[in-house]
Amino acid sequence: MLSAAQLENYITAHLVCDYIKVLGDDCTHFEAVIVSPQFIGKGMVAQHQLVYAALGDRMRAEIHALSMKTHTPEAWASMK
Repeated sequence: MLSAAQLENYITAHLVCDYIKVLGDDCTHFEAVIVSPQFIGKGMVAQHQLVYAALGDRMRAEIHALSMKTHTPEAWASMK
C-alpha cells in the first residue's frame, strides 16, 4: 500500500519542490499541491507531465488517481 508520504518522496526524488503536500484517502487516490521552479515557463499540462514523469510506472501500477494543483514559486507566493 502506498502512503501519501511515500508519494511525496517519489515526486521530490525527481522534481525540485519548494512546497509539496500530498493527501490520500485510500492508498490509491491522492490529491497534491506542488510548487516547483521547474514549472516556470510551462503551462499546466506540461507541469503535470513533469510530475507524471517523476512518478514513472507508479502511475499505472500503484496510483489509481492523482489530482494535482501545480504552481510556480511566484504564483504560489501571490496566492498567500
